[in-house]
Amino acid sequence: MKQLWCAVSLLAGGLFYSSIAPAQETASGALLQQMEQASQSLNYELAFINVSRLGIESLRYRHAVIDNKIYAQLLQMDGPRREVIQRGNDISYFEPGLEPFSLPGSHIVDALPSLVYADFKRLTSSYDFVPVGRTRIADQLCEVVRIVARDGTRYSYIVWLDSETRLPLRIDLLDRDGETLEQYRVVSFAVDEGVRNLMQGLEKANLPPSLSVPESQKVAFNWKPSWLPAGMKEIAQSRRALPAVNKLVESRFYSDGLFSFSINISLADKSSGTQLLRTGRRTVQTATRNNTEITIIGELPPSTAKRIADSINLGTPR
Repeated sequence: MKQLWCAVSLLAGGLFYSSIAPAQETASGALLQQMEQASQSLNYELAFINVSRLGIESLRYRHAVIDNKIYAQLLQMDGPRREVIQRGNDISYFEPGLEPFSLPGSHIVDALPSLVYADFKRLTSSYDFVPVGRTRIADQLCEVVRIVARDGTRYSYIVWLDSETRLPLRIDLLDRDGETLEQYRVVSFAVDEGVRNLMQGLEKANLPPSLSVPESQKVAFNWKPSWLPAGMKEIAQSRRALPAVNKLVESRFYSDGLFSFSINISLADKSSGTQLLRTGRRTVQTATRNNTEITIIGELPPSTAKRIADSINLGTPR
């Protein structure tokens, strides 16, 4: 009787845990969605650092919503003044030695982690959002969530969200061994209408004209990968000449909404061979097969980049 009671208890415990764990992950996914919404809707200022293998950057970011239009400013705090300004869907760049210019865009992509603007509803099919607990960052209580690819083929994130505003106060990018590749860390921040008042001057600021972006041409390739990490979708194709090396390169671009990479195909030459270069989150994996050079460039672990390169079906011989 005692053995039967133990068996029933264990079974009930397993059922209870299995019902709680998905609920916790759903709640963590909701927290991440609130982070994206808060980052786009609040009036705030962040002073933060970016730490990577390339060094440490110190930056300030201001964000405001005025008459349903987003205004933002990203300023590099050390060294030559580099500034990026957003007014609506125009992103303007000011950098020493270069003529100022503008490009269309929905948010400033420089220095801020792309994770902040991810579509977490889309990511639920490929990633687990694991609650880690609570701690303090920048003297604020934070909710901590880990983001992990279910198939184990990508890097992972740990995100610290301010419990009150849901703004991200720290984001660590980890490799598959748990080592930190990059870190975004807020030193101080403010959420108030004073930031909105500071940004109002951008409404009438004289910003540089937008550069014309050529329309992408439809191209048809006779090659394709036979394997991709779960959730990766093709988002663009291109065919372009590289005058410096006298090569024509065909490229397919992929993203899962969190990480991205490209597959680049060209004719092999004497310098072609198997090479691997990794700097922080970015990997360049090159292989040669059937007189063809295959290069994978993007935010992938080396083993994943190699698996993609090995899976390329080259189609009709070149």
